[in-house]
Amino acid sequence: MRPSRRRHPLPPLAPGLLLLLLLHALAPPPAAAAVGVNWGFSSSHPLPAAQVVRGLLLPNSVPRVRLAAASPDALAALSGTGVAVTVGVPNELLRPLATSRKAAAAWVHDNVTRYASGVRYVAVGDESFLLNHGQQNQSFLVSAAANIQRALVDAKLSNKMKVVVPCSSDVYLNTSALPSKAYFRPEVNETIAELLSFLANHSSPFMVELNPFSSFQHKKNLSLDYYLFQLMSHPVSDGHIKYDNYFDASIDALVTSLTKAGFSNMDIVVGRVGWPSDGAVNATPAIAQSFMTGLVNHLARKSGTPLRPKVPPIETYLFSLLDEDQRSIASGSYERHHGIFTFDGQAKYYVNLGQGSKALENAPDVQYLPSKWCVLDNNKDISNVSSSFSAACSNADCTALSPGGSCSGIGWPGNVSYAFNNFYQQHDQSEEGCSFNGLGLITTVDPSVDNCMFNLAIDTSTAASFHPILAMLQILVLFFCTYNLL
Repeated sequence: MRPSRRRHPLPPLAPGLLLLLLLHALAPPPAAAAVGVNWGFSSSHPLPAAQVVRGLLLPNSVPRVRLAAASPDALAALSGTGVAVTVGVPNELLRPLATSRKAAAAWVHDNVTRYASGVRYVAVGDESFLLNHGQQNQSFLVSAAANIQRALVDAKLSNKMKVVVPCSSDVYLNTSALPSKAYFRPEVNETIAELLSFLANHSSPFMVELNPFSSFQHKKNLSLDYYLFQLMSHPVSDGHIKYDNYFDASIDALVTSLTKAGFSNMDIVVGRVGWPSDGAVNATPAIAQSFMTGLVNHLARKSGTPLRPKVPPIETYLFSLLDEDQRSIASGSYERHHGIFTFDGQAKYYVNLGQGSKALENAPDVQYLPSKWCVLDNNKDISNVSSSFSAACSNADCTALSPGGSCSGIGWPGNVSYAFNNFYQQHDQSEEGCSFNGLGLITTVDPSVDNCMFNLAIDTSTAASFHPILAMLQILVLFFCTYNLL
């Protein structure tokens, strides 16, 4: 086990944010809300699933978790713990599941039936209506959900769990930021109508995924206070209704869209909502804590929204449990830094996940690779180092170097060393991973600077590696071969 690591020092706080955090700290935590966390698997060196469950979820009294995919290790570790589980079906599986009931039955058998006592939802697809996804998955979405539903019925599990379909918030348009003007995007109306009918027929909720940080970046007329549940926020007036926070306005925009589509009473689950702590301006642990604490406290009051007073979303899943260094950064570098915990299970800040006023428990006994780092050798001719820097970043995670990121201020050549080390750690500290045409140098001196951490990777040599898409495709290929359908 690696010796104790230096943690990120918090950056200086603005006076208003400092006051808000002090008030949060002094006030007793409200009663627990229906809150859970997302657990993703897009990491080069993930914590073992059993360690996540026994070292993070259970000690911190997390009551529910949403899995990005059906990881056998995660499902096995969660089995019998009492943690309510949502199992995800990745977009890549929508086509085979939509076109074959037998494939859906095989998926349910292998990923749900044996863990049925803890599963509450099966989430089909992942933000399939996201604008930058186009319409590539939409034609398969409802059929895949329907086939999963039939498989649950056949397995006599449909009374124990529900099928949901996660939808990004851009499935409805709200360009004016006024909830009363929101409506489902015209180009998805036909699919949305089918989806809403399917959900209503099975008494399933509408699962929406919110990205407040992206909204904050794009809506320059809305203040940071509005997103952080701060009382000093200037309210947004929508007729006679006033909104003093982004979350309520987003939920009511969905309520308005559902009402216009004829489903005004449909329950809502928030499948994703969070704030990043790195990778962009205003993505810091302090601001993330302010958002998360404000959200959890707001939900615990059960005040609902102006359009649904005293009726909050039936469940809300915080995004996310852990940082993931291989998540897509199409939306921004910050996407890899949504974790409440770092990649190695160390809490970045306080939020009540179910543990009350206590500080979050960190993952114990994390096994790291040896204390070795790869840095730029300043004794070499580094006039052509830019190509090596680009090569490292194209195959590693350099998002902390982004403007506003925790390593954005280290300058050159520190940023080159950061890129070299990240590549080196992702490649299990192999000598070839620190070559860079002879410009890399292996050192045993930690090169971290202030809050710019040159991390050591987790030792995964004895842990099974889970690849969600490959694992599921192998199951489906085996099934199709068995039934001579290939």
